[in-house]
Amino acid sequence: MRILVPPEPLALAEGERSIFLAGSIEMGAAEPWQDALIPTLRETGATILNPRRAAWDASWVQALENPVFREQVEWELAAQELATVVLMYFAPTTRAPVTLLELGLLARSGKLVVCCPPGYWRKGNVDVVCARHGVEQAPSLEALAAAARRRLGPAR
Repeated sequence: MRILVPPEPLALAEGERSIFLAGSIEMGAAEPWQDALIPTLRETGATILNPRRAAWDASWVQALENPVFREQVEWELAAQELATVVLMYFAPTTRAPVTLLELGLLARSGKLVVCCPPGYWRKGNVDVVCARHGVEQAPSLEALAAAARRRLGPAR
């Protein structure tokens, strides 16, 4: 299993299966839920696309004109488009406005699975969007990983 993180190139072979880990980060305020999820995805054999950059600097200006910031956002958007499956987690302790944006972008993609536990400040909105667009919801991180394993099947 390979794990790609920004700014690594998104070099996927033809037919290579991949999982994008979308969800709460909030410039490092969210717990590193990706670290807990990744080992449970190992048996899929899929490449993991993890947007949590190791060298993130919260002082970076979040503007189109900032090349490092733009590189991060462009990497995430490209990775979501390339991914076979997108797993999305809304941590109850965060607001995750970018994740809400990504939910809107991906709700019709057919490759999204969402985990939005009780306590997330906009859980009702997330639930309605998922119901309207037939997005599978998982009640826990464990169930989120199980959904990815079910969708991808065994490693090739």
